[in-house]
Amino acid sequence: MKNTLDPLEPKADKDTVRRHNLSLVLRAVHDEGEATRAAVSARVGLTRAAVSSLVEQLLAGGFLTEQGKTFSGQAGRPGTALRVARTGPGGLGVEINIDYVSVCVVDLAGADRVRLTEHVDNRGVPPGAVLERAARIAARTLRSAAEQELRPAGARLALPGLVSGGTVRQAPNLGWNRVAAEGLFGQALSRLLPEGRPLPVGSDNEANAAALAELWFGDFRGPERVRSFLYLSGEIGVGGAIVVDGELLRGAHGFAGEIGHMVADAEGPQCRCGSRGCLEQYAGQAALLRGAGLDEAAGMPGVAELERRALAGDTRTVAALERAGRMLGLVVSGAVNLLDPDAVVLGGIYRPLMPWLGPAADRELTLRVVSGLWPAGSGRLRGSSSSGDAARGAAARVVRDVIADPAAYAIRAAR
Repeated sequence: MKNTLDPLEPKADKDTVRRHNLSLVLRAVHDEGEATRAAVSARVGLTRAAVSSLVEQLLAGGFLTEQGKTFSGQAGRPGTALRVARTGPGGLGVEINIDYVSVCVVDLAGADRVRLTEHVDNRGVPPGAVLERAARIAARTLRSAAEQELRPAGARLALPGLVSGGTVRQAPNLGWNRVAAEGLFGQALSRLLPEGRPLPVGSDNEANAAALAELWFGDFRGPERVRSFLYLSGEIGVGGAIVVDGELLRGAHGFAGEIGHMVADAEGPQCRCGSRGCLEQYAGQAALLRGAGLDEAAGMPGVAELERRALAGDTRTVAALERAGRMLGLVVSGAVNLLDPDAVVLGGIYRPLMPWLGPAADRELTLRVVSGLWPAGSGRLRGSSSSGDAARGAAARVVRDVIADPAAYAIRAAR
């Protein structure tokens, strides 16, 4: 008879248990921001002696620092305050979008320590040239990070399109199809690093990375923390990501969240993806600029002008933003009915345009969401915070991997 059960994990040995416990202790300090050994012991359920041994290893590896005295509120002498280190391991995040490249390095706490952004039109440029350009910006960022004694454990790309297995399957607005982005970027970056030392490279969709930044660094923290939300990234295209109970919903093939290519009008204008009437044809950057009578290829300066005109009360601009808001609400209401999130977050260029997009989208949600939980002004539709973006989310993902297994990082760093 065929055994349909999944194979069992191998029995954990002493080294495996210690590696797991190192991660437990490091995560506890990371999540608290500052903690004593006693507080960590209480949180993770290990003895104080075991925690002290693990802390010493993490201090020696450069993952933690300790300083000062802090009172835990319990009897006994005050303990030294443990914090994640501001030097040593970090993460490199590289967002490649249609009209800019943004690169940042974060430390173990996720703080954005170094950032370089170049506004450049990547449309029609060969993928290898775009990735080479991004690698040059990344190399400059790494040199600045080294001056702060930060050594990223890896790099992660945030890319606009369908990303799977290190390859951009399709990015219509860039004109990319089946581009091995991780490999091309990694090779270009290695050539620019001292002694050609390779840096592990990963990749993800840019909206996924931005949604993680919103989850980890945005306004959803605190006692009323939101753990399930739909994130829309407004750029030249419209990206989307779905977070459920603090985790990305990726779908069967990793492509969930492509809300920009949900059809708002089957008879609408042709989209670069090959379909017609996709949401981004009504609410993407080009559509917003065109609707306001601006050059649709004006990029971020055009978006700034769009906001300026809206603030001045220009009727054509305000009407264009309200139309786009209605189409956003129309499409998003279907996603809300399907997924039942706690909130919908509008990021990218939508954030500064929320005063004009938001009310129109809110009215559509009130009209169309069947649960009755989305009345106008409920606050469930909101602009993204200023604390995160795709580059920071990608960099923080590298850091989270280090925290999940600091021993593995230490082994790699020693080679």
